Amino acid sequence: MSILQVNNLVKIYGKGDTTVSALGGVSFSVAKGEFVAIVGASGSGKSTLMHIIGGVDRPTSGGVTVDGNDILRLNESELAIFRRRNIGIIYQFYNLIPTLTAEENIMLPRLLDRRKPDPEKLRAILEVTGLTDRAGHLPNELSGGQQQRVSIGRALINDPALILADEPTGNLDSKSSKEIIDLLKLSNRKYNQTLIVITHDEKIALQADRVITVADGMILRDEMAQT
Repeated sequence: MSILQVNNLVKIYGKGDTTVSALGGVSFSVAKGEFVAIVGASGSGKSTLMHIIGGVDRPTSGGVTVDGNDILRLNESELAIFRRRNIGIIYQFYNLIPTLTAEENIMLPRLLDRRKPDPEKLRAILEVTGLTDRAGHLPNELSGGQQQRVSIGRALINDPALILADEPTGNLDSKSSKEIIDLLKLSNRKYNQTLIVITHDEKIALQADRVITVADGMILRDEMAQT
């Protein structure tokens, strides 16, 4: 069963002589529980693709269906609610609220959705992310790896249909990078989370079930990772 369907996505920036084609008709699907790596050089269109899948940007044409919902038919308010409930996004630079503790940052999507706190779910996420002893710390009291763990916990709190990670280890040292990828793989296996990772790191890509290579706004290759 496909949790994500991407249909002929086109994204064009600018007009006339300044026109730039970021995506030139991209199509693929992702099955529930699959771990997919999207790779490509800088400027290949992979981050634009992720932003459109995550509902952060809109394409010039094409379609995106997440868990049976055509997200491009939603208005901005509906899309914000859908994204909060169904899509967990992890950025390279964490995007944490500096005045909130680790556990408050993790709970933020749930609180914004006016849902009651779930102490058991929070406890489980703090445990799996290794943040139990850091729950009351502010972001500036945490290491880069710990901050990224908070952002992963935040992405997991609402049990999203899809998790998108944009260069999640790009700002970390090699030890922290391995820990973050191991954590994402754990969430993929333990919670059957569908995971799409945008990366330029071949070592990360080879840990995925499938690797999609993007070049010049097009899919160059779509292949199962070799084991």
